[in-house]
Amino acid sequence: MAKVHDFLVLPAMPDNLKDLERIAKNMVWVWDAELEKVFKRIDSKMYRACGKNPVKLLSMVSQDRLNQLAENQGFLCDYQRALEKLDSYLKSPTWFQKVCSNENNSLIAYFSAEFGIHESLPLYAGGLGMLAGDHLKSASDLGLPLVAVGLLYQKGYFRQYLNIDGWQQEVYVENDFYRMPVELVRDEEGNPVTVFVDFPKKPVAAQIWSVSVGRVKLYLLDTNIPDNPAEHRMITSSLYGGDREMRMKQEIILGIGGFRALVRLGLEPTVCHMNEGHAAFMALERIRHLQQTKGLSFEEALEATKTGSVFTIHTPVKAGLDEFPVELVEKYFETFYPQLGISKEEFLSLGKFNTSDENETFKMPLLALRLSAYRNGVSKLHGEVSRRMWSSVWPGLPQEEVPVTSITNGIHSRSWISEHMNELLETYLGPNWDQEISNKDIWKNVDLIPDAELWRTHQRNKEHLVAFARQRLKAQIQRRGTYHAELNWAEEVLDPEALTIGFARRFATYKRGNLIFKDPKRLVRLLNDPKRPVQIIFAGKAHPRDSEGKEIIRQVIHFATNYNLRRRIVFLEDYDSNVARVLVRGVDVWLNNPRRPLEASGTSGMKAAANGALNLSTLDGWWCEGYSPERGWAVGNGEENYEDPAYQDMIESQAIYNLLENEVIPLYYTRSADNLPRAWTHRMKNAIRNIAPRFSTHRMVAEYTKRFYNHAAARWDYLTDSNMERIRRLAEWKQNIKNAWSELRIEKVDIQVADNGAKGQLDSKQAQLKVGYQLQIRALMNLGPIKPEDLSVEVYYGSIDAWGDIKEGSIMQLEYTQQNGSQNEHWFEGRLECKASGRQGLAVRVLPKHPDMVDPFEPGLILWESAPSQGVLSVR
Repeated sequence: MAKVHDFLVLPAMPDNLKDLERIAKNMVWVWDAELEKVFKRIDSKMYRACGKNPVKLLSMVSQDRLNQLAENQGFLCDYQRALEKLDSYLKSPTWFQKVCSNENNSLIAYFSAEFGIHESLPLYAGGLGMLAGDHLKSASDLGLPLVAVGLLYQKGYFRQYLNIDGWQQEVYVENDFYRMPVELVRDEEGNPVTVFVDFPKKPVAAQIWSVSVGRVKLYLLDTNIPDNPAEHRMITSSLYGGDREMRMKQEIILGIGGFRALVRLGLEPTVCHMNEGHAAFMALERIRHLQQTKGLSFEEALEATKTGSVFTIHTPVKAGLDEFPVELVEKYFETFYPQLGISKEEFLSLGKFNTSDENETFKMPLLALRLSAYRNGVSKLHGEVSRRMWSSVWPGLPQEEVPVTSITNGIHSRSWISEHMNELLETYLGPNWDQEISNKDIWKNVDLIPDAELWRTHQRNKEHLVAFARQRLKAQIQRRGTYHAELNWAEEVLDPEALTIGFARRFATYKRGNLIFKDPKRLVRLLNDPKRPVQIIFAGKAHPRDSEGKEIIRQVIHFATNYNLRRRIVFLEDYDSNVARVLVRGVDVWLNNPRRPLEASGTSGMKAAANGALNLSTLDGWWCEGYSPERGWAVGNGEENYEDPAYQDMIESQAIYNLLENEVIPLYYTRSADNLPRAWTHRMKNAIRNIAPRFSTHRMVAEYTKRFYNHAAARWDYLTDSNMERIRRLAEWKQNIKNAWSELRIEKVDIQVADNGAKGQLDSKQAQLKVGYQLQIRALMNLGPIKPEDLSVEVYYGSIDAWGDIKEGSIMQLEYTQQNGSQNEHWFEGRLECKASGRQGLAVRVLPKHPDMVDPFEPGLILWESAPSQGVLSVR
């Protein structure tokens, strides 16, 4: 093939419009309608045809049109206002500056395999990516010193279409980066900035692109460059494409290449946040970098890396967790772990529970857990599930103390509410309602919105949804090449006045997209009620290799056809953020029925609620925290322990029908004399007022900042100060504690009733005390070479269950009192008051203690008294 000389042709922008490209390439327009308005005015039809991509629009609009706009005073006024608004946004004081002041000059790096900022940048597959995109938007709004790292996929995730039988087909569309809001990062000489990552045969080169998300920069790595052989150019070909080996290559580029990219750009981070386990190799590269640049040992660099690492785990579903065969890990890391100064076995132990088991896979979430000091699930329930899932990482620790906390997800509200709803909130809450989204006082003003205005706003959104769905269906029909009669049908589907239910998400089996079809006759009766009709809009993709998920989509299509419900049940193809926005803004009810507890959080219901929709959901993920009868409906009572999934599906589908028949439909169709559903709008207000401020990424990012980022940054600065001396001392102390831990023994535990006229040794078999009594507890410890100040000797106490275990116990510290004669034996003492009646228990335990550890559970060392000296206490 002949050599191709490539070059880039840019529009010749008139001088007085030269900043249009700057507005287009900063994605603030995604959530600011005034900035987006400028591009709609250029050519609204072309803007829609470009997928609402202003960069592509500017590359396609004619020079004549640009010259016309340069003389159009109305357009110039809008353009100038948008430019001033963007500049004001970028320069104005921020929440972070006011609250945190950033005295330590920290830099947070957020690593994720996908980012869902807008459909014009299709680098996302589902909820994980949408959450990451909203995280960046709120980080920008709040002014966090944050950069993000991901991969620039040539094809992104697949585009979906359904064949005539309703079976999902996939097609991959190549992205044109030069018509997207991304820019190639170049050095001072104009050359693309490149990083290299060692692979078995040849290093892989990756060039760096940047995306401006308000104040935040997102850096994306791209291996599709001529310097790489064909197999390496394919690494960033598609999101979640290929086999296990391709997934490992992608995660090596994301983690190792991503960290190197930041260093190459002079952006060495203080805090690194791994959004799911895909980015866990980043921590290994950070360890290697610290060893190389600071002269640290592996243990010392490990301690420093943990100090500045945050890990958010997103899924309790095994299929969603990345695991790699050991031989694959060895293939790609055989030259890496010698650079760390550790053996192959030590390296593999970072991602395995049992290193002696040759068949056990290398688990990315486990690697991230072990290399992070801050760990969280994405809802309160998911935090509990994660502690249960990963409790074996900290053997001997009660499940509730497993050091995985939770920060519940949220949404970037401005990105998801409609323009009409935004105007309503600006009118009654104030123009800066989104900047004070966590201020509960301003949200009380939602009650001031007249019912008629709220309902009219909602109906406008629903009318837009119906029009959008009809247009989308017509396009689907034309693509299949079906008859004219089909096009006529598409013009008549859905009724703007009917109760409209939305169900849109990834079609995984546990999300049960077909649950509502379990009793066909009952559902048909509900949908076809002439006086109170109901309609359902479905959308969503199944993973290309998930045949069961594809079958559920097919069942939706066949159900609508077989029961002549095609005007009442609609499936919209190719679910993306654009479809999602229209749906969450226009539906009346958002249906979500995952099998608890497999939905880690979910955010689509939050988006719907912010627009006034009411949620109807099983008590899973975020809805456990968001539900109350005044703002939606709960399916079941949070049951998890069904032995027969089919029986569970039957029970919970019937619960959905009952709620629809007895509560949802009557409430929607009960109208006042002026034809307003006032009881329904009352619930809409409750949903907006209570859910929007609480489940926002502004709240979420602020929580990450206060609980994780600031703490991690301060600890990093403290521990790495003085030429890394504190880190070296901490690593040495930990190693000494681990080496001596086996010599530690609890020799004796002595428990006596201390007062209330009942002094004396406690009866070890059937102690009966009264509330208010105090117990004097003494523990004799043989410390071996460990110093008393290096230990936390504790009483773990609380109610006893039927199996004799303490549940959700509390902690009381025993204080060091004296040596016991022998050089290594020492007494620790304390008093415990009996505050609760019932069957109570206590046990003595020992943990390592050091002021520079994040928590005492971090080293994974714990010693319990082997047989409780005084038995179970019954306090009455």
